[in-house]
Amino acid sequence: MKKYINIIILILVVITFSACEKDLDLNPKDQVSDPEYWKSSDDFKLAANDFYFSLMEVSQYIDRNSDIAFGGSPNEVSNGSYLVPANDNIWDKSYEFIRTANYLLLKAEESGLGEEIDRWVGEALFFRAYNYWNLVKKYGGVPKITVVLDVSSPELYTPKSSQSEIIDFIIADLDNAIDKLPLQSELTADELGRTTRGAALALKARAALYQGTWAKSRGEANSDSYLDKAIDAADKVVTSGEYGLFKGKGDESYKYLFILEGDDSNEVILARRYYYSQWITHNWTRELWFNAMVPTKNLADMYLATDGLPITKSSRFKGYNEMASEFENRDPRMGMTFIIPGSSIIFEGGTPQITYPGFMGSNATLTGYMLRKFLGEDINSGQFNGEYDFKEFRYGEVLLILAEALYEKNGGVSDTDLGRTINELRKRVNMPDLTNSFATTNGLNMQEEIRRERTVELAFEGFRREDLRRWKTAETVLPQSLKGIKFVGTEFQTRNPDLRPGTDIQVDAEGFIVADQSTARRFVSPKHYLDPIPSQQVQLSKGSLIQNDGWE
Repeated sequence: MKKYINIIILILVVITFSACEKDLDLNPKDQVSDPEYWKSSDDFKLAANDFYFSLMEVSQYIDRNSDIAFGGSPNEVSNGSYLVPANDNIWDKSYEFIRTANYLLLKAEESGLGEEIDRWVGEALFFRAYNYWNLVKKYGGVPKITVVLDVSSPELYTPKSSQSEIIDFIIADLDNAIDKLPLQSELTADELGRTTRGAALALKARAALYQGTWAKSRGEANSDSYLDKAIDAADKVVTSGEYGLFKGKGDESYKYLFILEGDDSNEVILARRYYYSQWITHNWTRELWFNAMVPTKNLADMYLATDGLPITKSSRFKGYNEMASEFENRDPRMGMTFIIPGSSIIFEGGTPQITYPGFMGSNATLTGYMLRKFLGEDINSGQFNGEYDFKEFRYGEVLLILAEALYEKNGGVSDTDLGRTINELRKRVNMPDLTNSFATTNGLNMQEEIRRERTVELAFEGFRREDLRRWKTAETVLPQSLKGIKFVGTEFQTRNPDLRPGTDIQVDAEGFIVADQSTARRFVSPKHYLDPIPSQQVQLSKGSLIQNDGWE
């Protein structure tokens, strides 16, 4: 059962006051003044609670800005039409939490409490690294701030460090945090959800893989050193024995991992936590029922057939003419990520209801696909009060990091390493193993298969756009049309005779729905490989903060 971390936002106020010759007790009765605080380990623990608000929220767990998902209308980031914003929430919030972490670290140094507060120092280092990670994957190089800023600090005008320097700083913070943090198995029941050594290693592996593959795809130096760091960190998570894949719901474990049944499972390394009893909830299930985000054909076609072959090579693929035919004989994760038309879906804890896509009205799916992943089955999830967690760091991702980093470092990956990474994920859903001989015999490219596995396993968890950018494939993939189901000449058209192709819905020459035309989509290199720094930040920097290339 989930336990609630008592997260309290501390307002720490420094009050100095003197009047005439009197010493007056003017400390506020409802607040703790800064000089009275930071005296014990419990003080630091309470302050560290604030960091957990920086974990990604439900609205950030989307892939609408990529090629595998589509929202209710064309997305300006996805189609490359976005402009430089005046401000940006990621920039503002990240630096807000970086300042909070810097403040705790400063007070820890001043406190003299030493090892007694190591754990909370470790949490501060982790979350400083985490918030720099949110910045660097979006903007590349950013100002590195390690002091507590105020309105007169000269560090307000710090120029950008390079992307690799920020990644190095993230890794250094995590290396300093790792030994200060407890193992997952050392957490008490009341501490479940707090940061652990495994979370620090998982973030290190993620950041190192990102920089290693970014550098390799661009022919930059030092890619191998980052890949080595990713391998080392991911391997330590795997060999620690602290985590494993969630298998508590049998063949449907992948589906249930992402809703209530998967909370606090052994796959979860760190999550944004929600609690109905505390009115800390989200509305993601309800939004998905109204198709706030739907899959695309690009993702649908990535799922292998049950013989382990792509649909272009497999004799088991049943085509697109019937509504559910393309889901037959496919990787079971497809049917646990997409709603199979005509299948029974539990909503609001009630009786399963047969579900078909709608193409018109408020619940229209503009690709013909509907998302199954993240649909909570309990009554609260369907009534605007979802309390299932968002598993930002999970063991499945670590396995994928290890497989990819080994391949990119060595130009290949052994069957033994495939067995303890990708094939563990496949075994959970009863898919055949990926081996080197299988790939060779069937003319498969191992790099493509590793990337395919990552995409389908982590679909809609917010990784896809950053993956395309670090692989340097975004300029090829993202300008393509976003398509959906085959409509013309299929059961979909038979069931929806009033929908006129070319008028009510757009289709291509083969009859597939086109949700976003390639003519409206663009990805300019190198411009769109990084997002623009908010214009007000550039203006306020007095020339010290240089805008990213192409956004001037």
